[in-house]
Formats: sequence, C-alpha cells, structure tokens
Amino acid sequence: MSRIGKKPVAIPSGVTANIEGKTLSVKGPKGTLSMGLSDLIDYKIEDGEIQVNPANDTQKARSYWGMQRTLVSNLVEGVTEGFTKVLEITGVGYRAQAQGKKLKLQLGYSHDVDLDVPEGLEVKTPDQTTIEISGSDKQAVGQFAAEVRRWRKPEPYKGKGIKYRGEYIFRKEGKKK
Repeated sequence: MSRIGKKPVAIPSGVTANIEGKTLSVKGPKGTLSMGLSDLIDYKIEDGEIQVNPANDTQKARSYWGMQRTLVSNLVEGVTEGFTKVLEITGVGYRAQAQGKKLKLQLGYSHDVDLDVPEGLEVKTPDQTTIEISGSDKQAVGQFAAEVRRWRKPEPYKGKGIKYRGEYIFRKEGKKK
C-alpha cells in the first residue's frame, strides 16, 4: 500500500483541474500544465480534490500509484506557487549574468558560455555569484539547473564550481610532502 498515494491532492481556490481522455490539465494563476495519464491508475476529481488509486491489484499498478500522485501534486503546486532552484558559483573570476532570454556564464574557460533560457522559465541573477531559476514545471526547472551546473561541477579540493544552494561538497585534503 502506498502511503503517499492514499492522500488526495487538494485543489486550492483559483485552480481548476479537468480530465479529458488521457490528459489531466490543471489551470491556475501561474499558467496551465498538463500530463498524460497512465492506464494503470484511476483518477477522479471530486469535492475539490484529485483522488489517485490503482486501477487493478497488479504489482506494476501499485508501484506507479505513489509516483503518479506526486506528479499530480507537482502540477497543482506548480500552477499555484511555482518552483525555484538556486545555484551558487564559487571561484575567482567565475560569474553569471542574466540578459533577457540568455544566461551568460564566465567559468574560467577561454570563452563565455551563453545558454538560452527555455520557454516558461525565468532566470534572475541577484548578484554575480547567484542564479535563481524559477518556473511552474518542476521537471523543466530541475533540468535547466542541471544543465547550468554541468558546465563546472564543484570540485572536492577547493570547492570551485557551480553548486545548488544547501548542497554539501565533500572536501578532500591535498597532497602532502
């Protein structure tokens, strides 16, 4: 039994959800999100909440149950509050600058790294060493944050690179004489 799957997803005021065929679409103040529905799961909208239950008692249906409920919850949370990832840059001369729909990174390479910001995401740089990526789609926010981080992952000796806020970097001791 899925403990997560048992809990219904509450639909806050100002948010509408409807099921059309094999698609669940949720509309709220931050936009509209939709996802494809699995045949192994039953979805019901009633009394201001979305109920997610397995369609049958197979192992596969029960293993999808909690994940599908979490995906539905992420849709509702995305259109109401949105998601944000904060990246921090550490290193001498490393900096970031948001320019409209582009993110310009200087990471110690012989060239600047210019990244196009995907549609539906917003990138802010409050200062040169902080990047805030926000949007309503949790997967898109996380994917773009991972792509930015990929350009210079934090290294264990000096800790230089791009890391998530709150991430712990395991530090190593250098060579000894």
